Amino acid sequence: YDNMAFGLKLRKFPKDEIDRRVQKAAEILGLKPYLDRKPKALSGGQRQRVALGRAIVRDAKVFLMDEPLSNLDAKLRVTMRSELIKLHESLNTTTIYVTHDQIEAMTMATRIVVMKDGWIQQVGAPKEIYDFPNNMFVAGFIGTPPMNFIKGKFTEEGTFVTGDYSIVVPKPKADLLRQKGYENKEVVLGIRPEHITDKPLEIEVNANSTFEFTVDVAELLGSETLIYTDLNKQKLVAKVDARADLKMGSKVTLAFKMEHCHFFDPETEERIRKN
Repeated sequence: YDNMAFGLKLRKFPKDEIDRRVQKAAEILGLKPYLDRKPKALSGGQRQRVALGRAIVRDAKVFLMDEPLSNLDAKLRVTMRSELIKLHESLNTTTIYVTHDQIEAMTMATRIVVMKDGWIQQVGAPKEIYDFPNNMFVAGFIGTPPMNFIKGKFTEEGTFVTGDYSIVVPKPKADLLRQKGYENKEVVLGIRPEHITDKPLEIEVNANSTFEFTVDVAELLGSETLIYTDLNKQKLVAKVDARADLKMGSKVTLAFKMEHCHFFDPETEERIRKN
């Protein structure tokens, strides 16, 4: 109670107004049973809620949160993320939330500002940033595991070639690369792990981008498996449905779902896109 009331006492608020605001904040945050406790008697999550309570009682127009969950364990972070989302919905207060955790950004934000070295790289809704990253930094930062990047060349025949591998580029993407002057030039192919498939029907549909790979590592995560391999000595990760049959040295057939791919300029690292 005293912790949340402290700022209001400094501002000489009347006692009844202080009590009204603290009680209201405690009810919102589920802290009413703990109002008489000292900080050392509270859990990490409860202490975080007290800190939020101090902001709520001030009736602030904007909340600024600087990595508020960074010191919590993984399980508590998940719980607090959902609590913060519900709190934002109930208060409808603009919140600027600083984090290095892209999962927090994707799950909590209505809009994300991605920064690198103090410079804004992209601003947009989470889905927009995930589907249409401005550059390789954003593409590699947003998403778990991060996007795969494969260096190669776009040919006049409309294929992407890297070493002995040749992948047919879908016509709309090939036309864009030609329009932007990348014919017979180096480009970087970007494709997310979930857009690399081992499903027979999808392999049949994507026959022009299907190859046999040797598994370096297979991580079974319960509902899915991460397959680590390489394409022309460049690391490649595929996220497929759960498979317990894969191990180091196993052969696996994978297809690139090229309609989901992106191409980047190897020098500027910007995504090649329409103006």
